[in-house]
Amino acid sequence: MTKRKLKPFVVPMMYTISVIMFVFSMYFIQKYVGTTGFEGDTTGGTEYVDQDITNREDQVPVVSTDILISKPYLDEAVTIGKDYYDYQADTESQEKAIIYYGDTYMQNSGVDYIAEKTFDVVSILEGTVTSVKEDDILGNIVEVRHDNDIISVYQSLSEVSVKENDKLLQGQVIGKSGTSNINSDLGNHLHFELYYQGKVVNPEDYYNKNLKDL
Repeated sequence: MTKRKLKPFVVPMMYTISVIMFVFSMYFIQKYVGTTGFEGDTTGGTEYVDQDITNREDQVPVVSTDILISKPYLDEAVTIGKDYYDYQADTESQEKAIIYYGDTYMQNSGVDYIAEKTFDVVSILEGTVTSVKEDDILGNIVEVRHDNDIISVYQSLSEVSVKENDKLLQGQVIGKSGTSNINSDLGNHLHFELYYQGKVVNPEDYYNKNLKDL
């Protein structure tokens, strides 16, 4: 059988034709997928979100951006042992908010929360621990700085679970309730103070408030 020798231009031409056919086939496949592959399945299968839905301006956010100030504890058995001293309160309420220590009467600058059993003390907001220290009179103290010029102070802790410069989440455990010499009559408790814009405030007036409304 006699072999035929291909002319020099035949092989390059066949290669070129193959490339052109491949490019055209890819173009038609892409066009077909773009027009039909992502349309809703009319047979009851998967439906895809179209651009009109994703661009709606009235869509409801999945996660609320509201941030509410929470209480520094989670245990429902916790109650108030001593109130914050309010200069505008009646005389009886003010008397109950007085601390007597070392032959001295002092106005309570926070709220003392008590419970029969030791309870977890938690951060009222996201924040950064700015100070952790021990005090012979006040007990273990943790100070946390939050957004919106808010500072929370947790005193009389028996245990501390954080250290200075730690980043805290809202509700994260800071430590456990304990005792202090200045409020020894309260037994197991947490002395909690709240500062807003550099001034001490009554924490009970700020729980469940939205940060953006302060």
